[in-house]
Amino acid sequence: MKTRLIILLSIAFSTLSLNVKAEVTFPDAAFSNLDYGLYWFDYNDAKKANVNEPNPYYNANNKTVIYIHGWQNGSVTERRRETLNRSNSGGPNEDLAWYWLDRGYNVGILYWNQFADESEVKDAEAKIHSASGPRNMRWKSSNGSYSSGPSSSVTQLLYNSLTNGMPNFNGSELRIAGHSLGNQLALTISEKLDDAVNRGVLTSSYRPNRIALLDPFYSIGEKSYLNNDWTGERSKSIVDALKAKGIAIEAYRSSPVTSTFLAGDNNASLMNSIAFSELKPWNFSWWQVAEKHGAAVTHYFWSRAFSPLTLDGSNTQVPSASASSTVIKTWMNKNKGVIQDSGAYSATPADDDFKEKSRL
Repeated sequence: MKTRLIILLSIAFSTLSLNVKAEVTFPDAAFSNLDYGLYWFDYNDAKKANVNEPNPYYNANNKTVIYIHGWQNGSVTERRRETLNRSNSGGPNEDLAWYWLDRGYNVGILYWNQFADESEVKDAEAKIHSASGPRNMRWKSSNGSYSSGPSSSVTQLLYNSLTNGMPNFNGSELRIAGHSLGNQLALTISEKLDDAVNRGVLTSSYRPNRIALLDPFYSIGEKSYLNNDWTGERSKSIVDALKAKGIAIEAYRSSPVTSTFLAGDNNASLMNSIAFSELKPWNFSWWQVAEKHGAAVTHYFWSRAFSPLTLDGSNTQVPSASASSTVIKTWMNKNKGVIQDSGAYSATPADDDFKEKSRL
């Protein structure tokens, strides 16, 4: 049973990144050469954020949402990158970024797909935290070969790209959402942003207002590159510090990838300290673990198109992208989370209702 589940989840992780349609395409050079960092999106295009180069899809005064993907096993040789078009993952045949652009947001994606393309998820995970993990910082080319990479961790590289790519930011909201392994990057990058604000290196606008952990994944076991901490432990310590700063943090679980110990650490202590929502993407069959794993991304970014979601038969709001940060903070401090109660057999969040559930 253990072997079968691990194989199933490995297939799920591996195929997810290959099942995402995108109207935006990337040149072959983005896969044959090392290409990582921040891309800003418009309705039908994306442009990389380059230092000291104006970007037509970035406005320093706009609210901003940043998405960070997870493990990308097999994606580089297929020359595929995630976008927010989730049409092959249960979403509409359109880019969910549109709903955020319509509401005045800058929409960016932080790419680390060439570092994240490893056959073993733990090898990709290590690069988030250290440049000296099992595979150091090697990156994959579209010809299938690996090359030695830079001497900085993915966290440091993406932090640099983000801060360089959003100059003079003065928007009223900075929201960072990370899927799967990307949730750890959402936290580590937010930690670095907060530290830079505290030291006066960045203005307070750069401190994230809100962090969304989308079907987050943490591998089990001690990590030598973290002084024998688990990655879930390290993430929990970051959450505690950011929560104390008043940052709204929410998590959405949609698959057994994060709730089955044989696959990963469910990190109950972390989930019990933030706003937690359990989704039921029953529009997929039980064996479609990849699609269920990606359903948290679809749900979160699509929910921005609708009014805030609620508890059954009431006006009480539950965590969603449309809920205010005040609502998220309220659920962070409750002794309960929420679980989907209706709308499970349709992909759209429009018919979803929830009920309260005990903490993990």
